[in-house]
Amino acid sequence: MLLQFMVFACSDSRVCPSQILDFQPGEAFMVRNIANMVPPYDLTKYSGVGAAIEYAVLHLKVENIVVIGHSRCGGIKGLMSLPDDGSTSSDFIEQWVKICSNARSKVKTDCSDMSFDEQCFHCEKEAVNISLGNLLTYPFVREAVVKKTLALKGGHYDFVDGCFTLWDLDFKISPTISV
Repeated sequence: MLLQFMVFACSDSRVCPSQILDFQPGEAFMVRNIANMVPPYDLTKYSGVGAAIEYAVLHLKVENIVVIGHSRCGGIKGLMSLPDDGSTSSDFIEQWVKICSNARSKVKTDCSDMSFDEQCFHCEKEAVNISLGNLLTYPFVREAVVKKTLALKGGHYDFVDGCFTLWDLDFKISPTISV
């Protein structure tokens, strides 16, 4: 079976990828989770997400994987609000959003003069870029990207302004060198 899209989107009910991208039933394989994050390849820790990616790439032969962030994301706000001392107050949420802790660090450094809300807005997009990079840690994704049978795309839906932005993965990829 050939399917054109796999989409990672947030669990937030304000962000329905089928409505945003005008998909009909059967046109896209969807994975929804807190803050639309894609964890790095790990055979045990994130096996549910890994299984979904493997199924989409190897069995459904998707041509595009799109990771869609969105405005006013609670998961990103939680990531940006994590205490610097590493302490946590939840069993799962904080460990999950730490998948994109590099996005948090980059935004805190690059946007330190901005308000917290503006930092969150930038982190919504930067977390998508981290997820795109994490997709390349899956050997079968990397192989398909190198062979040009799979494209990775980032997206951001600003439901306040009704604006959707889409961008391509912008990494130089070698089949033997990891990102």
